[in-house]
Order: sequence, then structure tokens, then C-alpha cells
Amino acid sequence: MQRGFAARLAGILGIVAALAGDSAGARAALCREAAETAARRHGIPPEIMQAITLAETGTTRDGRRGPWPWTLNIEGEGRWFDSRREALAAAEAAIAAGRRSTDIGCFQINWRWHGKAFDSVAALLEPAAGADYAARFLKSLHAEAGNWLTAAGWYHSRSPDHAGRYRAVIARHLRRGDGGEPRLAAGRGADRPAPPRAAPVAGAPTAGGVRLSLLTRAAGGLLRVADR
Repeated sequence: MQRGFAARLAGILGIVAALAGDSAGARAALCREAAETAARRHGIPPEIMQAITLAETGTTRDGRRGPWPWTLNIEGEGRWFDSRREALAAAEAAIAAGRRSTDIGCFQINWRWHGKAFDSVAALLEPAAGADYAARFLKSLHAEAGNWLTAAGWYHSRSPDHAGRYRAVIARHLRRGDGGEPRLAAGRGADRPAPPRAAPVAGAPTAGGVRLSLLTRAAGGLLRVADR
């Protein structure tokens, strides 16, 4: 009987351990799936979006490196939270305290520069909404740059030095195929034309609390993610 109980207990502990590992993988998958969906909706190479979310939020959990949806960068201080609730509370507290240069979510969208596009901090933290906004922003940069790597650099910063360093990070992820994504040769496919865009949903003025009209050009250039 004791042996049977020990066996059952070992089985239960094994399931718990597996679930704990899957939990980290499932949370990383929130960013990956949101990136994939937004990329295909807006005609962007999915591996570019995957590389950006990994560059922005990559962390190692359970021995695996991947993007993390509950990531904040509060005025230069990167923080990775275990839950959406914790990340949301920290983001709202930071912004209420006047620390508006806070990057939020899978694509680290900066509240100071882009917050008006969202109904709330909670809306921006949602992986699907953040990825959709990031994809539209990246697509607008590609229309100007004509090259996905250049557009990715500008996604991070218009400063040549900052953009150049970021492009190098993106190119490295693309060469390695990080996060299980297909490899894309940085010198060739990165400047290919956008794939065909999926048809938009008719009559959908917003997406996940995002006001689509706010993705606009501003004096001095496109709105940008904060220069870090």
C-alpha cells in the first residue's frame, strides 16, 4: 500500500512539475502567437515580428529562452513579472506616479509616446492588442524604409547608433531562428517585399481597445518606442 501511495504521489508531483514548465511555455506562447497573427494580418514576415518580441522581452524560464508578455521597462528599468495582474498593477502605479516613459507588454510599446492609442494600460498589456499596434507601426516604418531590418531598427529608435545596435540584435535572432521560428537570412529575406496582407475585418474600428486612428506621423518623425 505504501509503495502504491508513493507511486501515485510521484505521479502527481510529476504532473505538477510538467504543468509548471508548461505554464512558462504557455505564457511565452502568448507573445509568439500574437506576433504571428498580427504579422499575417498586416503582411509582415512573421519571423521579423518574432525576433522583435524576443529582443524586447526575452527572458529564460525553465531553461528556455523566449518572449514574456508581462514585461515592463519603467524609465530604463526592465522588470519581468510572473502574472498579468502583477505587471498591470506595477504599470498603473508607475504611470500614476508620473513615470510615463514605461514600455509595456510583448512589444514594449511606450506609454508616453503611444498610450493615447489605447483605452487603458490594461488594453495595451493584452498581447493581441499590443502586437496588432506594433505590426501597424512596423508596417508604416517599412513603407518609409523599404527594408524590414531598417524598419525594425526604427521601431526601437530613430537614433542611428541605437537603431544600428538593435538591427544587429534582430539580425542575430533571425540567423539563429530563435524561439523556434524559421530562419531568415538577414542580408536577403529581410529586405523582401511584404507578403500578401490578410483581408481586414469589415466594420472593425478598434482592436482590443486600440484606437486605430492614433497611429499617425508627428512633428519630427513617426511616433516611436522610447530610445533606450
